[in-house]
Amino acid sequence: MTIYFVTSNTGKYEEVKEILASFSVVQKDIGYPEIQSSSLKEVILFGLDSLAGAGLEQIIIEDSGLFIDAFQGFPGVYSAYVYQSMGSSGILKLMEGIADREAVFRSMIGHLDTITGDVVVFEGMCKGFISEIAKGKQGFGFDPIFIPQGSNLTFSQMTTKEKNRYSHRGKSVRKLKRFLEKR
Repeated sequence: MTIYFVTSNTGKYEEVKEILASFSVVQKDIGYPEIQSSSLKEVILFGLDSLAGAGLEQIIIEDSGLFIDAFQGFPGVYSAYVYQSMGSSGILKLMEGIADREAVFRSMIGHLDTITGDVVVFEGMCKGFISEIAKGKQGFGFDPIFIPQGSNLTFSQMTTKEKNRYSHRGKSVRKLKRFLEKR
């Protein structure tokens, strides 16, 4: 069975492919409309619905966000836009002088079986905090400024395997993997 991961983000694809190594996972950069919503789950369900007629039997999509406590969860579902607009350095600038640096990364991954129409969605969370400075060269997005609970390294200082052990995406994808193995 081939599972098509619809994403333009090669970093996400590499992380997901490592966890789902027992399956044939192919990156498909075909794009789909994303709704503006404050809910990652709504974004995923809308995306999967729009891909139902894409001619692919097994589809997964993933959306994630960085939710910073001091900013009442901002940037949250708007993380990709905020990253493109101001990057990690912009978040660090906003956080200057702020003592509460707690944050959580959330991931929502959805699977669509277009033969049966079945849809499942799994969530993963990773608590941590925003570092004082950007560190590391690996990963993408806000990885250089996020330190997960239980580590002293940012996601950018970790290998993909190490990051998957801690990360929000690693957690949601492992839930998906258990589901797929039971089918």
